[in-house]
Amino acid sequence: MMAPRCFPRRRSGFVAAGIMLALLTGCDKPRPPSEPGIRPVRAESARIVSLHDFPALVGEVRPHFETDLGFRVGGRVTWRLARIGTAVRRGDVVARLDEQDQRNQRVTAQADLASVRASLAQAEAEEQRQAILRREGWATQARYETALQARDSAAASVHAAEARLKLAEDQLSYTELRAPADGVITALGAEAGQVVAAGQMVLRLARLDHKDAVFAVAENRLAALPPAAKVEIALLDTPEIRSNGTITEIAPSADPATRTYTIKIALPDTAKAFRFGMSVVGQVQTETRPVIALPASALFQREGQPAVWVVDPATQTVALSPVGDVRLESDRVLIGSGLTEGTQVVTAGVQTLVPGQRVRLLAESAK
Repeated sequence: MMAPRCFPRRRSGFVAAGIMLALLTGCDKPRPPSEPGIRPVRAESARIVSLHDFPALVGEVRPHFETDLGFRVGGRVTWRLARIGTAVRRGDVVARLDEQDQRNQRVTAQADLASVRASLAQAEAEEQRQAILRREGWATQARYETALQARDSAAASVHAAEARLKLAEDQLSYTELRAPADGVITALGAEAGQVVAAGQMVLRLARLDHKDAVFAVAENRLAALPPAAKVEIALLDTPEIRSNGTITEIAPSADPATRTYTIKIALPDTAKAFRFGMSVVGQVQTETRPVIALPASALFQREGQPAVWVVDPATQTVALSPVGDVRLESDRVLIGSGLTEGTQVVTAGVQTLVPGQRVRLLAESAK
């Protein structure tokens, strides 16, 4: 009996293998590179602004004259103005000391003065009697000179007692602390019942007639500050309230903590809306130049050089444009060269773009 023939089955296996090889060969054909997809971005039109060579400064309003008030004698405080911000007039009593000791000193000085005045009256009467007796020959010249010397000594004692009484009265008046000028209380240094020494700060008085806008300037900007420059001051919260001032003081040394220099701009008396402690913005009046202002997120780097992505309105593609004279601020970047006004610049998504990529402007950007 002969074995079955398997040739047709082998032929079908070869056919299947050929078909599979053809399919695999077809998968190995190279595909054309795909183009980058259309990416939505935010863009903004470049706009020209005027840039001052000296940047704006942020500071606060402070009093030009601020005085620590203290008693000229020591003692126990019995009364004191209790609130910061209280307005006072010149001569107003702002604090008092216990005055019993000073009153006792005045009573003692008054008694001493009365005693020496009585001695003076007696010495003057004796001098007059001795003068009459000397003229009539009943007294010697030496006796008269002794009476004259006693009278002069008593007169000197009266002058000294009067001075001690005046000192005691002054000491009594020093128990009342009076405001030396119109102003407002800005700090408290002692409480009622506290024993203070002579000269210890009890209240701090800021005068209202002279105000300064105080700013901190970095040392690299100090050299560019014009001497006696005019400065426009505006309130930070209400910039429509403005005033002009003049630089009156520049600190000779830097602050040891911040390494900045303090400058003071005197505000005119008419700037009554500027209250102590208010935040202000100062702009030094210098020459201006046109620059392009953009959000800080628009800045890109190409080989270490600043650049921005610009949008071609015709093809809706982006290209990298180098820029120069770049100044970074807290919330924006200022560009001096490389852009023209009205150019569409990408402000968000710059890190994912490639040259020539098509983009779609978001509705916010278009608006």
